[in-house]
This record gives sequence, structure tokens and C-alpha cells, in this order.
Amino acid sequence: MPPSRLVVALDVPDPARAVSLVERLAPLGVLLKVGYEAFYAFGPTIKNALRAQSAGYALDLKLHDIPRTVEAAVHALVEPGVRLLTVHALGGAAMLDSAVRAATERAAELSIPVPEVYAVTVLTSLGNDDLGELGLIGGPGENAIRLAALARDARCAGVVCSVREVADLKNFFGTDFGTFCPGIRPTGSAHGDQKRAATPREAREAGADYVVVGRPIVDDADPVGAARAILAELEG
Repeated sequence: MPPSRLVVALDVPDPARAVSLVERLAPLGVLLKVGYEAFYAFGPTIKNALRAQSAGYALDLKLHDIPRTVEAAVHALVEPGVRLLTVHALGGAAMLDSAVRAATERAAELSIPVPEVYAVTVLTSLGNDDLGELGLIGGPGENAIRLAALARDARCAGVVCSVREVADLKNFFGTDFGTFCPGIRPTGSAHGDQKRAATPREAREAGADYVVVGRPIVDDADPVGAARAILAELEG
């Protein structure tokens, strides 16, 4: 089994701080994740910093709209450096297929590697009671499996899920079907708004492909040291 890859979420409000994190963390070879906060507040600045470091990054924008709109968005977002894009599996099979097709076609136009498209299943901030309120039948694991089937059939590279779902997903869809796992907290760290959190060791043992860590690294006084400690844990 290949080692889990560390993804650092650049979820900070200050562009100068985000650029500093890129400059300090990119040499570690981690994948950097640009989410809502950075993309909408200072997208061009953070993308320029990533480009200057030749850093690969994930665009975690969780696209969710009609197929034509998502297709156009993916076409606009794919550019050199983008390694992974996220969409919502609840957008349905046609939307997922449009996202994958747009990523493939745009990458061919630019002669760059095709970014992986990962479909969000059940947010790690949601528990059983939350799913019931949304009208979804069953627990997070059952819903993750159903949504992952849509993603697989649409040729997505994998799904965004909690570590708790990884083993079942790998059993159902094979080890090549990727898992991108947020909600990772080192032992002793506060879980914040994550209801289905896991430690880096638990993620590694479950077979997670991507392990997403944000605040325990970016809020640390020594983010490089914090990232190195998690990398060591992922490597066993």
C-alpha cells in the first residue's frame, strides 16, 4: 500500500500569512489545498505564490450546480499546478460526468496532466442526527457508499470522505479508488467542528490516500515542524 499523502489546508484569512505558508511548506512536497476562504478572498495572490514555488495544489471548491455550469467552471479552473478538484456527489451522475469530461478536455488543450476529480460524499462535520434532518436514510457510511458508486461510474478518481469510511470504500470499489480524508487531528488536538475526526495514524492504517490537515499545522507556531511530525506519523 502506498503511503498516505499529506494535504495542508491553507485556510487562513490573511494573504501574507498564506503566502508565507506556501513558501515554507511547499519544499516538504506536501499537496497544498486552496479552499473557499483563500480562493474567494485572495485567489490570484495564492495562485501566484503556488506558481512561484512550482507547487501542486488541490482546489477544494466543492462544485455543486447543474451539469453545464459545473462543466464551465471546471474548464475555467483547470490550469498548470492544479492536481485535484472537488465536486459534490449529491450533484448527481450527469454533473459528475460533466466535471470529469471538462477536466480531461481542458488538460488536453493545455498539454498538462489531468487533475483528479474527487466527489464529496458526507461532510465530516455531519453526524447521524444531521443526516436525518436532511432526509437522508442511514448513517454516514451507507450514504458514502451510495454516493461513491455514482462517483465511480462517472469516472471520478475517488471521493472525499471520513477515515471511518475508507476501509469499506476500498473493499467495495478496490484499492485504486482514491480517498481524500479531511478531519485529521493529531492526538490531543481539538476536533473543532469535526464530528468524525481521526488521527494521522488511524488514517494511514485505514489506507487513506490523501490526509488533509489544516489548523494543527497552519495555526502552529512552527508549521514546518508540525507538518514534519505528521509526515513521520503517516510514514509509520
